[in-house]
Amino acid sequence: MTLMTALRRDRSLPEGDAKHRAVEEMFDRLAPRYDRMNRVISLGLDRGWRRHTVNELGLPAESLVLDLACGTGDLCNDLATGGHRAVGIDYSAGMLAAAHTGAALARGDAAQLPFAHGSFDGVVCGFALRNFVELTAVFGEIARVLRVGGRFAALDAAVPTNPLLRAGNTIWFRGAVPLLGRALAHDADAYSYLPKSTAYLPTPLVLADALGEAGFTHAAHHTLTGGSVLVLTATRA
Repeated sequence: MTLMTALRRDRSLPEGDAKHRAVEEMFDRLAPRYDRMNRVISLGLDRGWRRHTVNELGLPAESLVLDLACGTGDLCNDLATGGHRAVGIDYSAGMLAAAHTGAALARGDAAQLPFAHGSFDGVVCGFALRNFVELTAVFGEIARVLRVGGRFAALDAAVPTNPLLRAGNTIWFRGAVPLLGRALAHDADAYSYLPKSTAYLPTPLVLADALGEAGFTHAAHHTLTGGSVLVLTATRA
C-alpha cells in the first residue's frame, strides 16, 4: 500500500499544489502568534514532547541535526539544549522571520533539500509530516542527507485508539481549538484546518513501511499523552 492510497482524507482539505500554497500562506499568517498558540493548544505539554523527540535520536553530543520544517525554532533550541548543533529549514518565510533561535536557518522545500548527501547525523521534524504534499519524496530526501547510521525522529499529532480518550481529543481539537484560534490568534480558519489535517497522515505502520522503502531500518513508533501524539523513529541503513 502506498502513502497516497493509505490516506482517507476529508475532501475539504487541499491537495497537490493547492495544499503547498495554502500551507505556506497559513503559516506565514500564523507566525507572529504561533508559539503562544502552541502552548495553549498543547496545555504546555509541547516542551516535553520536543525534549522526548530529541532524546529518541540517541545521538552523541555535538551531532549535527537538521530540524525539518523548523518553524520559529523551538525544536532547534531543544536540540542545542541537548548538546547538539542544529540547522533549521522551513518553506515559510514568515516563520523564519519570527524565529527565536541561534541555529543556522535556511528557506527551502523538504522535498528538495539544499544539502549534500550524508550531511547530517540526525533529522527531526515537529508536527509537520501532515503538511508535506508528498511524503515519499520527503522521506527520500531525509535519507539522502543523513549519513549511514544517522537517526530520524518525527513528532506529530495522532488520534487516540481508546474511545474515551478519542472523544476527549475530538472535543478539544475539533471543538475548543478553533474557538481559541478565533479568540487568541484571530484566525478560526487556520485552527479549524490544523485539527482536520491529521487526516493527511497514513497509519504509523504505513509510515514505517515507507521509511523502509526510502532507505531506513529499525523504524518504530509509539504515542504520548494518551495516544494524541505520535513519535516516529528510524535509522538510516
